[in-house]
Amino acid sequence: MRAAVCSWLLVCLVACNASPPPRVEVARRPNLLFLLADQWRGQALGFLGQEKVQTPHLDAMAREGLVLTEAVSNYPVCSPYRAMLMSGQYPFQNGVYSNCNSKTTEHGCELRQQTTCWSDVLAARGYRTGYVGKWHLESPRAPFVESYNNSPKFAWNEWTPPERRHGFAFWHAYNTFDRHLAPEYWETDMTRDQRLKVDRWGPEHEADVAIEFLEAHQDAPFALVVSMNPPHMPYGQVPQRYIDRYADVPNQELLGGRPDLQAADTRMGRYTRRNLRLQYAMMTGVDEQIGRILQALDELGLAEDTIVVFTSDHGDCIGLQGQVSKNNAYELSMRVPLLMRWRGTLPARRDDLLLSVPDLYPTLLHLMGAGDDVPADVQGENHAELLLTGEGDRPEAQLYMKCPQGAMHLGKRGVRDHRYTLVVDRQAGEPETVLLRDRAEDPYQMKDYAAERPAVVERLRREQLEPLLDRIGDPWLSQSAAGAR
Repeated sequence: MRAAVCSWLLVCLVACNASPPPRVEVARRPNLLFLLADQWRGQALGFLGQEKVQTPHLDAMAREGLVLTEAVSNYPVCSPYRAMLMSGQYPFQNGVYSNCNSKTTEHGCELRQQTTCWSDVLAARGYRTGYVGKWHLESPRAPFVESYNNSPKFAWNEWTPPERRHGFAFWHAYNTFDRHLAPEYWETDMTRDQRLKVDRWGPEHEADVAIEFLEAHQDAPFALVVSMNPPHMPYGQVPQRYIDRYADVPNQELLGGRPDLQAADTRMGRYTRRNLRLQYAMMTGVDEQIGRILQALDELGLAEDTIVVFTSDHGDCIGLQGQVSKNNAYELSMRVPLLMRWRGTLPARRDDLLLSVPDLYPTLLHLMGAGDDVPADVQGENHAELLLTGEGDRPEAQLYMKCPQGAMHLGKRGVRDHRYTLVVDRQAGEPETVLLRDRAEDPYQMKDYAAERPAVVERLRREQLEPLLDRIGDPWLSQSAAGAR
């Protein structure tokens, strides 16, 4: 009997000293306000001091919240990012491996109706849900809706029927429509052949709609996404008052002496010099509209009870590195801004966590006390405890990917750690190529180190890339193994 008692006491002591799994305790159900811009570089925030852009309201939000300085878009183009964000899954599981347009419709490239998005989870928990702005997760189907960016043979824009809105009860959105000064929306109860046409700059109108939503739902937990299209091109579609804020800034001051700037007499050199000032004007305009929404939160007494997230679906090279915009492994394309504010709960600080897009789904739900409802097929990692305390397991790398249409086993795969960016490119009938960037020695990514550092390439591939691809079931990895055999 004495031995049994001693054994029982030993079990109790071990249990008391064992480290329980991290769990975030939430005393109340916080609101969620998710502010999403389109094509905004992670470097282009005033408080970072890396670019000559004016973002006073986001600067103020950064002082109050968490700044994740190493956040990336794992597949830096619009629809794949948005699908990863909503589903918590990588493209090979959620099915969105390219932009949603009529060319990819035949491959089933759209957010599946049966996928359980985080918005579905919150709606089921009684949250009042709303989506405002760009969605870009619907496949256009013939006959295509009338839209300036649709033709009889090719289409981008499409209506999203209510059963495919993933729990968003309030709908004031479109799929993709790039007339920023004359946007069009489908409202909640509109049919496919109806449209609300607005004679106002898109972000300004969307801020108005968002503020009305906050006023109408201030007495119940809400989750609202405001997805603004600017600073996406065309860059000139921005009110003159924002352009005027940069009127006295010389081009040389805006551009600096960066080595990735192309020569002034080249096509991309002219592109950068013509558009950077306009893009900054767009960013300043979006910043001002975000400021209006955040002010409304304060005036309604909702700031302490609301998690606010600001980020973008990808960056923009805007001609630098000779690249028009995104969908490449340069930092200008992959890096995105990511600010999170929850007054009184989330400490204000900067963190270099290597966060990936699918991680936002479980992390936000755990922060909101809904972690038990995260579906088993979500592939993102929960970092809620780390965001709150600064302590916890940290990923060693982030994935990069780019897939050709209808051939997910081909294309580019890579990893980005705190120093290196590795990209392996496999195309049909061509030898595999490898690219290695050292961002510590070469922050503008002007040199390829793959040939002179084969050991680094092998280590990153064996220890980071292949295990990450294996974990998410990427067919690229199985094709690689078949080729090796």
